[in-house]
Amino acid sequence: MRPRILRTALAALTASLAAAGCLTAAAPVTAQERPPRNACSSAVSLTGFTDTLDKTTYDGTYVGNLSALASPGRSGSLADLSALSDRSELFRLDARTLQPRGVVTLADESGAALDSEGLVADRDGSHLVTSETEPSVRRYSRTGELLGRLPVPDDLRTAPAGRARGNGSFEGLTLLPGGRTLLASMEYPLDGDPADLVRFQTWQRTPHGDFRPGAQYTYRTDPGLGVSEVTATPDGRLLVLERGFTSGVGNTVRLQLADRPGRAPALHKRLLADLADCPSLGAAAGQPQPNPLLDNFEGMAVTGRSGGRLEVLVVSDDNQNAVQTTRFLRLRVRA
Repeated sequence: MRPRILRTALAALTASLAAAGCLTAAAPVTAQERPPRNACSSAVSLTGFTDTLDKTTYDGTYVGNLSALASPGRSGSLADLSALSDRSELFRLDARTLQPRGVVTLADESGAALDSEGLVADRDGSHLVTSETEPSVRRYSRTGELLGRLPVPDDLRTAPAGRARGNGSFEGLTLLPGGRTLLASMEYPLDGDPADLVRFQTWQRTPHGDFRPGAQYTYRTDPGLGVSEVTATPDGRLLVLERGFTSGVGNTVRLQLADRPGRAPALHKRLLADLADCPSLGAAAGQPQPNPLLDNFEGMAVTGRSGGRLEVLVVSDDNQNAVQTTRFLRLRVRA
C-alpha cells in the first residue's frame, strides 16, 4: 500500500499594527515575532499528519495500539524508527514513509505478553521497554530476545507490592544525551502523593553497560492530566506529553518542556503548546474532540532538526477501537 502524502495547509500570515492614541506608526513585526506556519503556538507548528497506518496489518500483525516511538541508537539506520504496541509488538518503520519494514513480538520471562508503553533504542541496537504490569524495564535484542531486566524501586511497584496504581505506572522512557542516564516517567501519582504529582525515575549506566537505580524526581501535571510520554531533547531537557480524556468532550493533549534532570528534586516546566490549538489540516475524528486532529497521543520521538527547530514525531494509540485513529503528527518545536 502506497503511503498517503502528509496533508499540509498554509496558514495565512498577515499582520498590521495600528498606533494607539497617537499618529506614530508602530514598528513592524520582525520575522522572529511572527508565528510559524500552521502554528499551534509561537513555539510549535504542525508540518503535517498522516493516518496511513490506521486499521492496517503487516505480516499478519495489526498495526495499531502504538504507545511509543524511538529514533535509532548509535548503530541503527537513520532510515528507520522503532514503534511499540502496548500488545507487545515492536515494529521497525521507514522514517520517511512510516511504512513497516519488520516486526517482532516481545514477551516476559514466562513468555507472557507485556503491557508495553515506553521505548528506547540503545546504542548497541537493543531496545529498552517498559511494561505497566509490574512495572518493569526490560532489555531486548534486535530479534526480540529477552536479555535482562532493570531493578525498580519498591515504592514504584504496582499495589499491593508498592504504591503505584494499576495501569498508571511506567508510561514513558527516554535516554538522556550521552547515553549514561535512563529516565522513566510514571503516568499517574503514587498512592498518598498529591493528585498532580508524578515521579520520574532514573537509572545510571555502569562501566559494564548495565543500569542501576539513580535519582528520583517529581513533576507536576496540569489538573486532570497524566504523563503519556517523555523524550529528551539534544540539550538534555525533557519534552513531556500530558494527556487526558473526558467522555463526550474528547482528548486534552499538551506538550510541555521540563528542566534537565539535575540536583533539584523537582522538575519545572513550561507549556509549549496545547495541541487543540493546532490547525486541523482537514483531519477527521470518529468521536467528539475539541479539535478533530486530536486523538489518544502516547508516543513521541525527536527525529532531527530543521531551521533551528526540533523535528518531533507523535503517534496515537487507537486501542484497536473503531472510533479512534492511529495518527502520526509531525511537529516543529522551538525548545
